[in-house]
Amino acid sequence: MELILSICLIASPGTCREEAVSVGIEMPPAPVQCMLGAMPVIAEWRETHPKWKVLKWRCAQPGAAGREI
Repeated sequence: MELILSICLIASPGTCREEAVSVGIEMPPAPVQCMLGAMPVIAEWRETHPKWKVLKWRCAQPGAAGREI
């Protein structure tokens, strides 16, 4: 499974994109499984990318990201 994060630069809120983060949960995840598995992954991603703000996220199959928003 991948988490698709919708992110924007903190210093330039108009600069936004989607970022895919791999998570070791089998597809299709139950909604609760996705929610519980996503939170620590998102927290870790935010720690390593301090210039970006996560606006929203969703669970997806691998390869679903890459679109500009």
